[in-house]
Parts: sequence; structure tokens; C-alpha cells
Amino acid sequence: MAPIIVQLATTEETERFGQDLALALRKGDLVALSGDLGAGKSTLARGLIRTIAADNDYEVPSPTFTLVQSYPELRLPVSHVDLYRLSSAEEVDELGLEEALEDGVVLVEWPERAAGALPRENLRIELIHEREGREIRIEGDAATLARVERSLAIRAFLASSGFAKAERRYLLGDASARGYETIANDGQSPLILMNAPYNPGGPVLRDGKTYMQIAHLSQSVTAFVAIDKLLQARGFSVPEIHAADLDAGFLIIENLGSEGILDAEGLPVLARYEAAVRLLARLHQYSWPQDIEAADGYAHHIHRFDRDAMMIEVELLSEWYVPRMRGAALSQELKQGYVATWHKVFSQLKDAEQSLLLRDVHSPNILWRADRKGMDQVGLIDFQDAMIGPSAYDVASLVLDARVTISPELQDHLLLAYLAERRAADPKFDEAKFREAFAIMAAQRNAKILGIFVRLDERDGKPAYLKHLPRIQAYFIRALQHEALAPIRNWCEKAGILDPEFH
Repeated sequence: MAPIIVQLATTEETERFGQDLALALRKGDLVALSGDLGAGKSTLARGLIRTIAADNDYEVPSPTFTLVQSYPELRLPVSHVDLYRLSSAEEVDELGLEEALEDGVVLVEWPERAAGALPRENLRIELIHEREGREIRIEGDAATLARVERSLAIRAFLASSGFAKAERRYLLGDASARGYETIANDGQSPLILMNAPYNPGGPVLRDGKTYMQIAHLSQSVTAFVAIDKLLQARGFSVPEIHAADLDAGFLIIENLGSEGILDAEGLPVLARYEAAVRLLARLHQYSWPQDIEAADGYAHHIHRFDRDAMMIEVELLSEWYVPRMRGAALSQELKQGYVATWHKVFSQLKDAEQSLLLRDVHSPNILWRADRKGMDQVGLIDFQDAMIGPSAYDVASLVLDARVTISPELQDHLLLAYLAERRAADPKFDEAKFREAFAIMAAQRNAKILGIFVRLDERDGKPAYLKHLPRIQAYFIRALQHEALAPIRNWCEKAGILDPEFH
């Protein structure tokens, strides 16, 4: 892959490049910084470390005399190394760089002094004086260079949108390929940068389609923009979109704040959950189009939550969760029985009420806007995977929140609040049919999540989600108590996955 060349005119631009580089790094990266004395290696390193620390005043002393300056407390631990005073290349082994790379990143100034003894060099960055500024020459392996190019493309997008000098800070990454940052010009409130490159969807699984295509997951930011505009037009509180590059997958959106619907101890705030569930009741009173526009020339089709999508999701339980918990894969007979049983259960949804289904209505995706009134207090995000499907799905998603324990008593309270809102708008609302759909969708969703959280650990190296398994297991079993789920309950009993020792 050809080197990346960057021209920087000032020290400020060098520190800003450190920001851009910091947001491209991942655990295990070793960055070798070369250049003459005064070329700007320490300036770049300082900008990088302060970005990871999210603190412009974070103290970054020179490692010239200590050789290694470590920052284990950072979101991404950093070891800053200066080999200028190294006596011999053999001393590199004593610096603990291999261990540092297991948990974080390593920045090495004067790497040429190591004479090839460094454990790796994902990135080689040479800083060259050019009059008052400097040229940056970046080389490395293709995957790491691609991350750097993506980060520099974000900076170019910010510049074209009026944020050339914006300060970038990591916000979060989710279970998908999306990433989020806060961006802010001097003296302005921060906005959100969504970085969502087109996702091709992985390998083809069946009928010429990938998992994402079968499950109707969004593959580009076009879906987010289209759904955002649709919800905003109906009066729901969603982020304002300030700038977009739909082809590149970049958005600058309104920051709805950081206050959610949990208290300081991470427990549900009753009034906020109730406001959210009443908002869903309002949303389900509308009819929704399936074909909408994100921008001129960018159309979006809202898929139906069809049988194929429901099935590919519940099969995650049989493919990932059950083998993990049993220590062995299911027999072909049990797998076939599992699929047939779900088909039977899903047939009961034939007459279920259909509405816009936002897909992940739970605590991480609901923001509380205390300065607003009424339904506007409930801010919605992360709805790009919306479909048309049983209205009960989003209610099940909220009332059985995957990230926080909802007691049976709170579940009942929230369901009654939702039902009261629906009956007030339509006295003929079919509560029994809704409760049946709620149970089926609750079981379907939690079966999917059990499989996804195990897959995130085993396939994607993201073990943090495993802590939620006991809660999701309890929700799944709770949902199975409805008579509509008797076939699934019977299958689970036959397979032994309801036994206490299974959990």
C-alpha cells in the first residue's frame, strides 16, 4: 500500500494530527516515530496521548531519561518510549513492550536505535522539516493504514463542514462497525460525529444473502438519515443532522446529552421508563410508509420484520449460545426441531398489530432531556435498523431491557402504562392479542441476544457483553411462560437448556 503523505504547517496542526492518529489506533498497535531532533515527534505524541486521555492539560512528560513513560489508566493504555539514550538494541527486550501491546499501544521515538529489535511496527511515521512546517510520511500494514486513512478522511469531512479545527474525542463504539466521537469548535457545545462506513455484511449464508441482509440490518448511514427525518416529521425527539456525507458514511448530528433513563446507581428511573413506554404507545398509533427519502437521490426502503429475519435471529441461540453453555453443538435433529418449533410460534403473529419497529429501544438508546416537556423529554437514537413489524417488539425491548434488570413488578407496571395509553386512543385495542405478540417478541428478542452476546465474545473478541447473560436468560425464561410459547418451552426442556445447571 502506498505511503500516506500529510503536510502540516504549524505545531497546532501537528497536535491535531496526533488527535486524528489517536482515534485510528487499536490495542496492539506499535507506532514508530522517526525524525531529526525538533522534528515534532514529542509534539505529535503529546497530542495523541492527550486525545486518548480526553484532557488537553494531561501531563505528558518526556520519556528521554526514563526510556518508557506509561499511562495504564487511560481508555487505551499507552506506553511512550524514547530510545535516544538506548545503549544497545539488546536492551529493548527489557522494556516490556510485548506486554504493553497486549493491553494497549506503544509509541516509540528513535526506533532506528532498536536495530530491528522492536516486536512489531504497525505504523512507521517519519517527520521531515519543511521550512516552517513539516511533512509526515506514514507507512505500515494495509489494515492499520486503512484505519489512519479513515481518520484523516473524517478530518477532511469536518473541514468541509466548518469544523476544520474541531477537537475530536472518542465517545463510544458499539457492537457493530459504527463508531462515535464528540467534536467541538472552540467555545461551542459538542456535537456527535457518526463514523459508519458501508458494511458489506460478511459471508453469504443462504439464498445469496448475508446475515445483515436476511435480518434487514442497515448497511449504510442512509437508513439513519431517512428514519431520523421520518421520526422528526412526526414530532419525535431525534438528533438534528448538521452535515452528512452519505457515500463516505459520515454524519455530524445533534448531541442530545448524556443523561439517560437510569439513576446514578444504574437502576431504572420509573418515571423515565414510563415516559418512554408511553412514547411507544404514541408511535404505534401512526401508520408508517415503507419507502422514504434520506436526500435527493438517496432512497430507503423500510423492510418488514418477516419470517426469514425472525428465524435468522433466533438461530443465533442454537448456533452460539447453546453450544457455549452445553460445551457441545446441538444434534441435527434438535436443530431441525428448534427451527420447526419457532415457525409454529411465529404463525401466531399473523394478525398481530404492525407498526414502525425501531429495533433497539432500551436504556443505552434513550436520552432524557430534562429541559423539555412531555414526550419531547424522551430522545431517541440508534434507530437505523428500523423495520415494519409487530408493535409489541419495541415494548418488549424496553420492558425487558437487555442492559439493566427489570423486575416482574416493574415489567407489569410499564405494560399497564402502555396499554392504558393505547386504550385511551382506541377503546377497541386488542389487549389479549397484544400480550400474546409481546410474549413471542420478548422470547424472540432474548433468544437473539443470548446468541449475539456469545458471538461477540467468541467471534469478535468482545467479552464485556457476557456479564448480561444471566439477565437475558431470566428474561427468556420469563417470556416462555406465556401459553403461546409452549412449543418453544417444550423444546427447551427437551434440550435441557432450562435446567438450573445450564445457566
